[in-house]
Amino acid sequence: MGDVAMTIPVVYAAAKANPNDSFTMLTQTSLIPLFVDRPSNLNMTGVNTKTTEKSFFGFLRYVLKLRQYQFDNVLDLHDVIRSRIVDLIFRLYGKKVFVIDKRRKEQKRLIARPPKNLQPLLPVTDRYAEVFRKAGFCFEETFTSLNAGQADEIITMFGAKKGRWIGVAPFAKHQGKVYPIGKMERVVQALTEQDNCRIFLFGGRGVEETTLNLWEEKYKNTVNVAGKYLLDTELALISVLDVLVSMDSANMHLASLVGTNVISIWGATHPFSGFYGYRQRPDLAVQVDLPCRPCSIYGKKPCYRGDWACMNRVTPEQIIHKINNCLQAL
Repeated sequence: MGDVAMTIPVVYAAAKANPNDSFTMLTQTSLIPLFVDRPSNLNMTGVNTKTTEKSFFGFLRYVLKLRQYQFDNVLDLHDVIRSRIVDLIFRLYGKKVFVIDKRRKEQKRLIARPPKNLQPLLPVTDRYAEVFRKAGFCFEETFTSLNAGQADEIITMFGAKKGRWIGVAPFAKHQGKVYPIGKMERVVQALTEQDNCRIFLFGGRGVEETTLNLWEEKYKNTVNVAGKYLLDTELALISVLDVLVSMDSANMHLASLVGTNVISIWGATHPFSGFYGYRQRPDLAVQVDLPCRPCSIYGKKPCYRGDWACMNRVTPEQIIHKINNCLQAL
Protein backbone atom coordinates (compact mmCIF):
# COMPACT_ATOMS: atom_id res chain seq x y z
CA MET A 1 0.00 0.00 0.00
CA GLY A 2 2.82 2.40 0.84
CA ASP A 3 4.43 2.01 -2.58
CA VAL A 4 1.12 2.72 -4.28
CA ALA A 5 0.42 5.75 -2.08
CA MET A 6 3.78 7.24 -2.99
CA THR A 7 2.93 7.15 -6.71
CA ILE A 8 0.01 9.55 -6.26
CA PRO A 9 1.93 12.87 -6.05
CA VAL A 10 3.78 12.04 -9.27
CA VAL A 11 0.92 10.48 -11.23
CA TYR A 12 -1.45 13.36 -10.38
CA ALA A 13 1.13 16.00 -11.28
CA ALA A 14 2.01 14.32 -14.58
CA ALA A 15 -1.65 13.86 -15.56
CA LYS A 16 -2.59 17.46 -14.75
CA ALA A 17 0.38 18.82 -16.69
CA ASN A 18 -0.51 16.74 -19.76
CA PRO A 19 -4.29 17.15 -20.13
CA ASN A 20 -4.34 15.97 -23.75
CA ASP A 21 -2.95 12.57 -22.77
CA SER A 22 -4.91 9.77 -21.13
CA PHE A 23 -3.36 7.85 -18.24
CA THR A 24 -4.53 4.52 -16.81
CA MET A 25 -3.23 3.39 -13.44
CA LEU A 26 -3.05 -0.37 -12.88
CA THR A 27 -3.09 -1.31 -9.21
CA GLN A 28 -4.73 -3.66 -6.75
CA THR A 29 -8.50 -3.22 -6.85
CA SER A 30 -8.59 -2.77 -3.07
CA LEU A 31 -6.30 0.28 -3.35
CA ILE A 32 -8.30 2.21 -5.95
CA PRO A 33 -10.12 4.17 -3.18
CA LEU A 34 -6.79 5.89 -2.43
CA PHE A 35 -7.04 7.75 -5.73
CA VAL A 36 -9.59 10.32 -4.63
CA ASP A 37 -10.01 13.72 -6.27
CA ARG A 38 -7.94 12.52 -9.23
CA PRO A 39 -7.42 14.36 -12.53
CA SER A 40 -10.13 13.78 -15.15
CA ASN A 41 -7.62 12.19 -17.55
CA LEU A 42 -6.47 9.60 -15.00
CA ASN A 43 -8.36 6.32 -15.20
CA MET A 44 -8.10 3.34 -12.89
CA THR A 45 -8.09 -0.39 -13.56
CA GLY A 46 -7.88 -3.00 -10.82
CA VAL A 47 -6.14 -6.35 -10.56
CA ASN A 48 -6.78 -8.99 -7.87
CA THR A 49 -3.53 -10.87 -7.32
CA LYS A 50 -4.91 -12.60 -4.23
CA THR A 51 -7.91 -14.11 -6.03
CA THR A 52 -8.70 -14.22 -9.75
CA GLU A 53 -5.24 -13.12 -10.91
CA LYS A 54 -3.25 -14.97 -8.26
CA SER A 55 -1.94 -17.78 -10.50
CA PHE A 56 0.53 -17.20 -13.32
CA PHE A 57 -2.00 -18.10 -16.01
CA GLY A 58 -4.74 -16.07 -14.36
CA PHE A 59 -2.48 -13.04 -14.31
CA LEU A 60 -1.33 -13.67 -17.88
CA ARG A 61 -4.92 -13.79 -19.11
CA TYR A 62 -5.57 -10.50 -17.35
CA VAL A 63 -2.53 -8.83 -18.95
CA LEU A 64 -3.51 -10.02 -22.42
CA LYS A 65 -6.92 -8.39 -21.96
CA LEU A 66 -5.18 -5.07 -21.30
CA ARG A 67 -4.27 -4.92 -24.98
CA GLN A 68 -7.80 -3.73 -25.74
CA TYR A 69 -6.93 -0.32 -24.32
CA GLN A 70 -4.29 0.19 -27.02
CA PHE A 71 -1.79 1.93 -24.77
CA ASP A 72 1.05 3.77 -26.52
CA ASN A 73 3.48 3.47 -23.61
CA VAL A 74 3.84 1.40 -20.47
CA LEU A 75 5.47 2.96 -17.40
CA ASP A 76 6.59 0.35 -14.87
CA LEU A 77 6.83 2.01 -11.44
CA HIS A 78 7.40 -1.25 -9.55
CA ASP A 79 9.88 -3.51 -11.40
CA VAL A 80 8.84 -6.80 -9.80
CA ILE A 81 7.97 -10.15 -11.34
CA ARG A 82 4.34 -9.32 -12.14
CA SER A 83 5.10 -5.90 -13.60
CA ARG A 84 7.88 -7.45 -15.70
CA ILE A 85 5.31 -9.83 -17.19
CA VAL A 86 3.26 -6.78 -18.18
CA ASP A 87 6.39 -5.19 -19.66
CA LEU A 88 7.25 -8.29 -21.67
CA ILE A 89 3.76 -8.71 -23.16
CA PHE A 90 3.57 -5.11 -24.31
CA ARG A 91 7.11 -5.17 -25.70
CA LEU A 92 6.15 -8.22 -27.75
CA TYR A 93 3.35 -6.13 -29.23
CA GLY A 94 5.73 -3.31 -30.11
CA LYS A 95 4.95 -0.89 -27.29
CA LYS A 96 7.52 1.27 -25.56
CA VAL A 97 8.18 0.36 -21.93
CA PHE A 98 9.90 2.57 -19.36
CA VAL A 99 11.02 1.00 -16.06
CA ILE A 100 11.93 2.52 -12.71
CA ASP A 101 15.56 2.46 -11.62
CA LYS A 102 15.42 1.20 -8.04
CA ARG A 103 19.10 1.93 -7.36
CA ARG A 104 19.61 -1.57 -6.05
CA LYS A 105 23.41 -1.19 -5.81
CA GLU A 106 22.99 1.96 -3.75
CA GLN A 107 20.49 0.15 -1.54
CA LYS A 108 23.02 -2.60 -0.88
CA ARG A 109 25.64 -0.06 0.14
CA LEU A 110 23.20 1.65 2.46
CA ILE A 111 22.33 -1.56 4.34
CA ALA A 112 25.85 -3.05 4.34
CA ARG A 113 27.41 -3.97 7.66
CA PRO A 114 29.57 -1.28 9.31
CA PRO A 115 31.72 0.60 8.81
CA LYS A 116 29.79 2.56 6.20
CA ASN A 117 29.18 6.14 5.15
CA LEU A 118 25.45 6.88 5.14
CA GLN A 119 24.30 8.79 2.08
CA PRO A 120 20.60 9.45 1.35
CA LEU A 121 19.15 7.70 -1.67
CA LEU A 122 17.00 9.53 -4.18
CA PRO A 123 13.42 9.69 -2.80
CA VAL A 124 11.11 7.11 -4.35
CA THR A 125 8.78 9.83 -5.62
CA ASP A 126 11.70 11.27 -7.60
CA ARG A 127 12.43 7.83 -9.03
CA TYR A 128 8.79 7.60 -10.16
CA ALA A 129 9.10 11.03 -11.76
CA GLU A 130 12.18 9.85 -13.66
CA VAL A 131 10.08 7.18 -15.37
CA PHE A 132 7.52 9.71 -16.59
CA ARG A 133 10.23 12.05 -17.84
CA LYS A 134 12.01 9.24 -19.67
CA ALA A 135 8.68 8.61 -21.39
CA GLY A 136 8.63 12.24 -22.54
CA PHE A 137 6.19 13.81 -20.07
CA CYS A 138 7.08 17.27 -18.80
CA PHE A 139 5.71 18.38 -15.45
CA GLU A 140 6.60 20.09 -12.19
CA GLU A 141 6.06 18.92 -8.62
CA THR A 142 2.64 20.52 -8.13
CA PHE A 143 0.96 18.03 -5.81
CA THR A 144 0.14 19.39 -2.36
CA SER A 145 -2.39 17.03 -0.76
CA LEU A 146 -5.46 14.93 -1.47
CA ASN A 147 -8.90 16.28 -0.70
CA ALA A 148 -10.15 13.28 1.25
CA GLY A 149 -13.57 14.89 1.89
CA GLN A 150 -16.22 13.17 4.05
CA ALA A 151 -15.95 15.79 6.82
CA ASP A 152 -19.66 15.50 7.64
CA GLU A 153 -19.38 11.71 7.81
CA ILE A 154 -16.42 11.94 10.21
CA ILE A 155 -18.35 14.28 12.50
CA THR A 156 -21.35 11.95 12.43
CA MET A 157 -19.16 8.99 13.40
CA PHE A 158 -16.97 10.59 16.05
CA GLY A 159 -18.60 13.89 16.97
CA ALA A 160 -17.33 17.43 16.47
CA LYS A 161 -13.62 17.84 16.94
CA LYS A 162 -12.63 19.15 20.35
CA GLY A 163 -9.06 19.44 21.55
CA ARG A 164 -6.29 17.47 19.87
CA TRP A 165 -6.93 14.37 17.78
CA ILE A 166 -3.93 12.05 17.70
CA GLY A 167 -3.67 8.90 15.61
CA VAL A 168 -1.51 5.92 16.59
CA ALA A 169 -0.66 3.22 14.05
CA PRO A 170 1.67 0.86 15.96
CA PHE A 171 2.04 -1.98 13.47
CA ALA A 172 3.97 -2.76 10.30
CA LYS A 173 4.43 -5.81 8.13
CA HIS A 174 7.89 -6.76 9.40
CA GLN A 175 9.42 -6.92 12.90
CA GLY A 176 12.26 -4.59 11.98
CA LYS A 177 9.74 -1.78 11.59
CA VAL A 178 7.59 -2.38 14.70
CA TYR A 179 8.21 -0.52 17.95
CA PRO A 180 7.79 -2.89 20.94
CA ILE A 181 4.06 -3.04 21.64
CA GLY A 182 4.46 -2.75 25.41
CA LYS A 183 6.39 0.51 25.02
CA MET A 184 3.90 1.84 22.50
CA GLU A 185 1.11 1.16 24.99
CA ARG A 186 2.97 3.38 27.44
CA VAL A 187 2.92 6.13 24.81
CA VAL A 188 -0.83 5.71 24.36
CA GLN A 189 -1.39 5.73 28.12
CA ALA A 190 0.62 8.93 28.54
CA LEU A 191 -1.29 10.65 25.74
CA THR A 192 -4.65 9.74 27.25
CA GLU A 193 -3.56 11.32 30.53
CA GLN A 194 -3.06 14.68 28.83
CA ASP A 195 -5.92 17.15 28.74
CA ASN A 196 -8.05 17.51 25.60
CA CYS A 197 -6.48 14.61 23.72
CA ARG A 198 -8.46 11.99 21.85
CA ILE A 199 -6.59 8.96 20.52
CA PHE A 200 -7.51 7.02 17.38
CA LEU A 201 -5.92 3.58 16.94
CA PHE A 202 -5.21 2.26 13.44
CA GLY A 203 -4.36 -1.30 12.40
CA GLY A 204 -5.50 -4.38 10.56
CA ARG A 205 -7.95 -7.11 11.38
CA GLY A 206 -7.06 -10.12 13.56
CA VAL A 207 -4.29 -9.87 16.15
CA GLU A 208 -3.78 -6.15 15.59
CA GLU A 209 -7.47 -5.40 16.04
CA THR A 210 -7.58 -7.52 19.22
CA THR A 211 -4.64 -5.67 20.75
CA LEU A 212 -6.13 -2.28 19.93
CA ASN A 213 -9.52 -3.32 21.32
CA LEU A 214 -7.82 -3.98 24.66
CA TRP A 215 -6.25 -0.53 24.60
CA GLU A 216 -9.60 1.06 23.77
CA GLU A 217 -11.19 -0.64 26.78
CA LYS A 218 -8.30 0.22 29.07
CA TYR A 219 -7.74 3.90 28.34
CA LYS A 220 -10.15 6.82 28.25
CA ASN A 221 -10.71 8.97 25.16
CA THR A 222 -9.39 6.15 22.96
CA VAL A 223 -11.14 4.87 19.83
CA ASN A 224 -10.09 1.78 17.88
CA VAL A 225 -10.92 2.11 14.17
CA ALA A 226 -9.01 -0.99 13.05
CA GLY A 227 -11.03 -3.16 10.68
CA LYS A 228 -14.18 -1.05 11.05
CA TYR A 229 -14.11 1.32 8.08
CA LEU A 230 -13.32 1.36 4.38
CA LEU A 231 -10.01 2.75 3.19
CA ASP A 232 -11.44 6.06 1.97
CA THR A 233 -13.11 6.67 5.34
CA GLU A 234 -9.86 5.97 7.21
CA LEU A 235 -8.09 8.38 4.85
CA ALA A 236 -10.68 11.06 5.64
CA LEU A 237 -10.22 10.51 9.38
CA ILE A 238 -6.44 10.73 9.07
CA SER A 239 -6.86 14.03 7.21
CA VAL A 240 -8.46 15.69 10.27
CA LEU A 241 -5.92 14.43 12.81
CA ASP A 242 -3.47 16.89 14.31
CA VAL A 243 -0.70 14.30 14.20
CA LEU A 244 -0.26 10.59 13.47
CA VAL A 245 2.27 8.37 15.24
CA SER A 246 3.33 5.66 12.81
CA MET A 247 5.98 3.14 11.98
CA ASP A 248 7.77 3.16 8.62
CA SER A 249 4.53 1.83 7.15
CA ALA A 250 1.65 2.57 4.80
CA ASN A 251 -0.07 4.78 7.39
CA MET A 252 2.85 7.21 7.26
CA HIS A 253 2.31 7.56 3.52
CA LEU A 254 -1.48 7.87 3.78
CA ALA A 255 -1.08 10.71 6.28
CA SER A 256 1.49 12.38 4.04
CA LEU A 257 -0.97 12.36 1.14
CA VAL A 258 -3.53 14.34 3.13
CA GLY A 259 -1.05 16.74 4.72
CA THR A 260 -1.12 15.35 8.27
CA ASN A 261 2.07 15.56 10.33
CA VAL A 262 3.62 12.16 11.11
CA ILE A 263 5.84 11.21 14.02
CA SER A 264 7.48 8.21 12.38
CA ILE A 265 9.51 5.63 14.32
CA TRP A 266 12.42 3.97 12.52
CA GLY A 267 14.33 0.82 13.46
CA ALA A 268 15.98 -1.52 10.97
CA THR A 269 15.05 0.83 8.12
CA HIS A 270 16.06 4.46 7.67
CA PRO A 271 14.63 7.65 6.11
CA PHE A 272 17.72 7.74 3.89
CA SER A 273 16.38 4.74 1.94
CA GLY A 274 14.08 7.12 0.05
CA PHE A 275 10.83 5.94 1.61
CA TYR A 276 10.27 8.83 3.99
CA GLY A 277 6.78 10.33 3.99
CA TYR A 278 6.11 12.78 1.17
CA ARG A 279 6.97 16.32 2.33
CA GLN A 280 7.19 15.25 5.96
CA ARG A 281 9.52 17.28 8.17
CA PRO A 282 12.80 15.37 8.70
CA ASP A 283 12.89 16.38 12.37
CA LEU A 284 9.68 14.43 13.06
CA ALA A 285 11.45 11.09 12.60
CA VAL A 286 12.30 9.21 15.81
CA GLN A 287 15.40 7.03 15.62
CA VAL A 288 18.63 6.17 17.41
CA ASP A 289 22.07 6.35 15.85
CA LEU A 290 23.69 2.95 15.62
CA PRO A 291 26.57 1.87 13.33
CA CYS A 292 24.49 -1.08 12.09
CA ARG A 293 21.55 1.06 10.94
CA PRO A 294 20.01 0.65 8.51
CA CYS A 295 20.36 -3.09 8.00
CA SER A 296 17.31 -3.52 5.77
CA ILE A 297 15.45 -1.55 3.10
CA TYR A 298 12.04 -3.08 3.87
CA GLY A 299 12.55 -4.32 7.44
CA LYS A 300 12.37 -8.02 6.53
CA LYS A 301 15.82 -9.10 7.65
CA PRO A 302 16.47 -10.59 11.12
CA CYS A 303 18.58 -8.55 13.52
CA TYR A 304 22.15 -9.89 13.20
CA ARG A 305 22.96 -8.37 16.62
CA GLY A 306 20.04 -10.29 18.09
CA ASP A 307 18.81 -7.49 20.38
CA TRP A 308 16.83 -5.18 18.06
CA ALA A 309 18.61 -2.25 19.70
CA CYS A 310 17.40 0.05 16.93
CA MET A 311 13.88 -0.17 18.36
CA ASN A 312 14.49 -1.10 21.97
CA ARG A 313 16.68 1.94 22.62
CA VAL A 314 13.93 4.33 21.53
CA THR A 315 12.15 5.39 24.71
CA PRO A 316 8.44 6.21 25.05
CA GLU A 317 9.51 9.57 26.48
CA GLN A 318 11.34 10.42 23.25
CA ILE A 319 8.19 9.76 21.23
CA ILE A 320 5.92 11.69 23.61
CA HIS A 321 8.33 14.64 23.61
CA LYS A 322 8.33 14.67 19.79
CA ILE A 323 4.51 14.52 19.69
CA ASN A 324 4.10 17.41 22.13
CA ASN A 325 6.63 19.57 20.30
CA CYS A 326 4.77 18.96 17.06
CA LEU A 327 1.41 19.85 18.62
CA GLN A 328 2.78 23.03 20.19
CA ALA A 329 3.97 24.20 16.77
CA LEU A 330 0.50 23.84 15.20
